[in-house]
Amino acid sequence: MSTLEERYEAIRARVPAGVKLVAVSKTRSVEEIQALYDLGQRAFGENYPQELRDKQPALPADIEWHFIGHLQTNKVKYLAPFVHLVHAVDSGKLMQELEKRAAANDRTIGALLQVHIADEETKHGLTPDELLEAVRSWPWNEWPHVEVRGLMAMATFTDDLVQVRREFDAVARLFGQVKALGVFPADRFTELSLGMTSDLDEAIAAGSTLVRVGTAIFGERPSPAGNP
Repeated sequence: MSTLEERYEAIRARVPAGVKLVAVSKTRSVEEIQALYDLGQRAFGENYPQELRDKQPALPADIEWHFIGHLQTNKVKYLAPFVHLVHAVDSGKLMQELEKRAAANDRTIGALLQVHIADEETKHGLTPDELLEAVRSWPWNEWPHVEVRGLMAMATFTDDLVQVRREFDAVARLFGQVKALGVFPADRFTELSLGMTSDLDEAIAAGSTLVRVGTAIFGERPSPAGNP
């Protein structure tokens, strides 16, 4: 059985310089996260606001926390004091709440706009047309404490890697379109969050700057008590 260090180094070897590895640590213990931190990892991704709120004080202060799940507005308050980047902003209502909470904490929160590109209704995000309309029409100057740094998308959950590549390439083109509109400072609108363990190589090939990997680093989650 491979060790945490072996799994981590194997993933790091696949991630080129210039691409940030975000270790997905949802449901993982403080001890597991600390062990990976001790190997040099600094960026961690969480999906559950209350879980992240409880973990954050028990871990080193220089961890860069990424919130990578769908975020409800009433949960923003748990993350606002420390979250580095919210990967899945898909509404003006969420932008407004992030602004309110960031201002109250006297800090700026990074955000990625989520694109719905997958062939699945369960995924969140703005369609490409909705995204372009939002960039052109939302009142961005009313949200000075939220810095839009790029786009995020999840591909269809499928073994068809040709489809995955096509979807990622579409998001990469959309990223270029949004950047060309000039609404966000070009030197800050630089992040493209694509890819998880199953489509890591396709995401990197499409130009992803952030990849999210969990089980391939931490190992399989233990089964609940009583289950095989």
